[in-house]
Amino acid sequence: MTPTPLPTYFISHGGGPWPWMKHEMSGQYDRLEAALRDMPHQLGAAPRAVLMLSAHWEERDFTVMTHPSPPMIYDYGGFPDYTYRIRYPAPGAPQVAQRVVALLEAAGIGVAVDAQRGFDHGLYAPMAVMYPGADMPVLQLSLRRGLDPREHLALGRALAPLRGEGILIVGSGLSFHNLGMFGPAAKGPSAAFDDWLQRTLAADDPNARTAALADWERAPAARQAHPREEHLLPLMVAVGAAEQDVATRVYHEQDFFGGISVSSYRFGGG
Repeated sequence: MTPTPLPTYFISHGGGPWPWMKHEMSGQYDRLEAALRDMPHQLGAAPRAVLMLSAHWEERDFTVMTHPSPPMIYDYGGFPDYTYRIRYPAPGAPQVAQRVVALLEAAGIGVAVDAQRGFDHGLYAPMAVMYPGADMPVLQLSLRRGLDPREHLALGRALAPLRGEGILIVGSGLSFHNLGMFGPAAKGPSAAFDDWLQRTLAADDPNARTAALADWERAPAARQAHPREEHLLPLMVAVGAAEQDVATRVYHEQDFFGGISVSSYRFGGG
């Protein structure tokens, strides 16, 4: 019997090492935390591993980590000293990395490997909530410089067979990412872009959805929501890997950090 394909996800991963700073954050992350914690329950059976594409890793070619015990990368600034000593000691997944390489090569997509790369906060912040025991094998796959949405949609298509092999594909970014426009100033632009994103992802025609995402810069407030699109591109991979599947919004709030509309989505499942 053919296994039921796992869904894919696009998640908003929050800022820096927030799961280790909940006391200082005064409830700002409560709803995001609840949504991330619920993801394993939505899946039912545990995946074999998680393949995560983080907004915080770009390379000339799509690059997959192969380290069996990835180290930590503290790719943030201005946080308390203890947050530069936190650990998320999940195992890597070198065998899954080999499968990723094979799939991309078969699709004619250039791919490289990195045996030294560690986890960045786009991975370990959400994973610390999803799998707090750090017992789920996990690996990262980079974005490709140039941030072409069509290339990342094609990447997702190439990775789609992993869904039937027990590998959970997660795009980790933020649906609104403009660090110069947080708080009340973000209310209008983030709501406009978030409304467009919901309408687009909920479209009945998968081809129309894909076309709209490929042309995302035409969306309302697009460049206010994403002056640079690295936090949006993981969405393209999640959609590409589940191109014919229904989108479900699994997290949404309209007052994140004082006025920002943010969302996360599941594709398939449910």
